[in-house]
Amino acid sequence: MKLREQIQADVKQAMRDGQRERLAALRLLLSELQKAEKDGHDDELAVLRRERKRRLEAAQAFADGGRADLEAKERAEAELIGAYLPAQLDESRLREIVEQAVSDSGAQSVKDMGLAMKSAMAAVDGRAEGKRVSEMVKETLSR
Repeated sequence: MKLREQIQADVKQAMRDGQRERLAALRLLLSELQKAEKDGHDDELAVLRRERKRRLEAAQAFADGGRADLEAKERAEAELIGAYLPAQLDESRLREIVEQAVSDSGAQSVKDMGLAMKSAMAAVDGRAEGKRVSEMVKETLSR
């Protein structure tokens, strides 16, 4: 079952169960997927990652502004979206991938970080946030 079909089924279930917040978040997500498909972007996971990142950034902005209620809503939506994404890599597995990417790319110092990041992000394939990968690549190259 395609991801979009799964979300459509979850929308129907949320309607049956009367889960208004979940239904609103799923409908918004479905809308973004349909927009991306209409624009010719077939990567559903990229859309989900983008939307999850937006929710987390909004949650942080609300937290900084002292709006705990809106922060909680955004974090809940981010968690809902995260459930549709592949599992995130643990630290040890990510470190293995980063070290392999650094050696494969031939990067020697932090100046070569772009080469290493390109290789690492391709290997990670969305299973870790770019910021996390970047920090680990920088740490590896600084040794």
